[in-house]
Amino acid sequence: MIEPSRLAAFIASRICHDLVSPVASVNSALELLEDPGDPDMKEQAQQLLVNGAEAAAARIQLLRYAFGSAGLSDSAADRHEVKQIVEGFMKSHKPDLDWFIDTEHFSCGHARVLMNLVILATGSVPRGGVVSLKVQNEGPTLTVSARAQGPRAKVSDFTISTLRNEEPEEGWSARTIQPLFTKMVIEDLGGTLDFSVVEDDVTYRAHGLRATG
Repeated sequence: MIEPSRLAAFIASRICHDLVSPVASVNSALELLEDPGDPDMKEQAQQLLVNGAEAAAARIQLLRYAFGSAGLSDSAADRHEVKQIVEGFMKSHKPDLDWFIDTEHFSCGHARVLMNLVILATGSVPRGGVVSLKVQNEGPTLTVSARAQGPRAKVSDFTISTLRNEEPEEGWSARTIQPLFTKMVIEDLGGTLDFSVVEDDVTYRAHGLRATG
């Protein structure tokens, strides 16, 4: 569907895009701290610096798993660490987080699927709401789902096209590539990605995953 070199370029651009906002906050805070202004302004700048640095670090941690080599291993993932990474990522986004994992084996590959679904689900409720994550065995396979509930929750047109095995109308770009990458990651584990939509409620579901993958 897409050449590997273009896929890599768009993923790299997507990572840079996701880091622009918190890094810009850090830069703005540093500029304010250099200004000999009033103490209240400096206090606000210090808080902006802390928030920006925390958001950047949290996003890097999740993107490292979602797009990088951290998610390639079949070995068991540290569930506590994965939860911390997801919670840190969600702090700089509007939706709240609900969490449920019930499986004997939760690998780094499964965590990679989960984090990509987190990105999809968070993008579906830009006005805020709740993202509910669930991982559980279904017979010999594993299912990972991310449910996004919030005002005007929706699935983007380019995501719908991707899951229909079609190139988005606007073409592949840093903006549209993540659903395709998510689909590829899920298929690497033998699974299938689908979604359902009702009013203010979207669920992404990766099912049929190798339980030991």
